[in-house]
Amino acid sequence: MGTTEFLTDFHHVATFGATDNNGVDRQAATPEDKLSRDWFAAFAAERGWELRVDGIGNMFALIEFVPGAPYILIGSHLDSQPLGGRFDGAYGVVAALHAAELVAQRVAEHGAGVQYNLGVVNWFNEEGGRFAPSIMGSSVFAGLMSEDEMLDVRDLSGVSVAEALTAIGYRGSDPRPEVAGYAEIHIEQGRILEREGITLGAVDYSWYTQKLDIEVLGEQSHTGATAMADRHDALVAASKVVLLVHDVTQQFDDEAIVSSVGRFTVEPNSPIVVARRVHLVADLRSASPEIVAAARASLLADIAEIAREHDIRINVRDFDIRDIQRYPQSGIELIEKVAADLGLSVRPIRTMPAMIRWR
Repeated sequence: MGTTEFLTDFHHVATFGATDNNGVDRQAATPEDKLSRDWFAAFAAERGWELRVDGIGNMFALIEFVPGAPYILIGSHLDSQPLGGRFDGAYGVVAALHAAELVAQRVAEHGAGVQYNLGVVNWFNEEGGRFAPSIMGSSVFAGLMSEDEMLDVRDLSGVSVAEALTAIGYRGSDPRPEVAGYAEIHIEQGRILEREGITLGAVDYSWYTQKLDIEVLGEQSHTGATAMADRHDALVAASKVVLLVHDVTQQFDDEAIVSSVGRFTVEPNSPIVVARRVHLVADLRSASPEIVAAARASLLADIAEIAREHDIRINVRDFDIRDIQRYPQSGIELIEKVAADLGLSVRPIRTMPAMIRWR
């Protein structure tokens, strides 16, 4: 097992949901996701590893070295964003599987001193492209989200998580392994390391983040028959909200906060109808919770002004709030030591998504 075998498997996984631009569209609990899950299960079965699938669809390939001992988990996710990248998540899962096989071989040859068992995980719906919120499976595993509530979440077509998992055969009921630690390798998804010519980023903490669920409610009418003065156009108002979310970052120091609108749904979305409703999701992220709070307050005030200007109603709801997560110094030091042993450059880095995580 070496680089060639790893690359062969990685490129094979990239065929599941492959798109024309060398990306993938492998959203959670779709037929394409099932293909990647079946491959994961087959990889584990071929090596005699135990496979578990829990109630939210997380997959665990488990290797027992010490009966009764907890597991060190490594892995990532195989689902993608709509029209996502082939490296995001899948790199971490495939790399973890191949690393686990090498560790198992080493333990079989020189097993003395092993304290923990080893597991590889494929988290369910880490991306949140089909079902919101994201990091769903890992959050349920960590006790941060309710499994029952997440199973009831529905996609834009009205299909629930429970229904989707059942449809692809991956709504499990297996017990979750006891875990002593977790590590993940992930692509940067930015350009800091690339610009600096550094190979690895050892994540010391993640940014504070929160989302705003925004509903803009206007009045449906005919685009030809309705006078401009009589319109209550939800789409026009929502477009101004999008610009507000983008421009709010200018109130703070450069790169102190990032913001975006990642979901935008128009009803009835007809070319001859003034929109009655627009639903959008805004995302705010910063190393400072205070900056996020200030940006949120500014947005709420400006959104209220837009509602008055257009004589419509705009509802804003906070959700998916995630505090800063600081990673153990011991894990950061381990990453730095391994990088030094391998002759690879490394630097600490803070992140919005994570690159290499340990907890």
